[in-house]
Amino acid sequence: MDDRTPWSQRRRRTLIALALAGLAGGLGAVAFPDEYGITSAFLAGLCGFLLVTAIVVFVAVPGPGTFGTLLRTVPLAGAVLVVALLLMLSSQAELRWLWVVAAAVAAAWTVFAVLEARRSGG
Repeated sequence: MDDRTPWSQRRRRTLIALALAGLAGGLGAVAFPDEYGITSAFLAGLCGFLLVTAIVVFVAVPGPGTFGTLLRTVPLAGAVLVVALLLMLSSQAELRWLWVVAAAVAAAWTVFAVLEARRSGG
């Protein structure tokens, strides 16, 4: 019925590791006192976010070559560039260098994605 390729062992391990890390962080949020519990809760939330993101990416890009497919996706590269530029413009002077570097990398990624899309005719 379904002609999707089955998920690789690497994808399954990634999802299981993120789920276990989120669970461990949630348990740590309850067990650890004060600032350690808050840090653990934030890490659990981050793992939960990454778990949902990984599931969405794995469903949207089936089969091998996920990284290459995402690398050649022009809308994704453009969105990352816009977010990096907005963070650069809204950040304080101490962190601005970080967002300038992120914006430069995102701009290079966007140029690469556009050139690859034009070269492949997509």
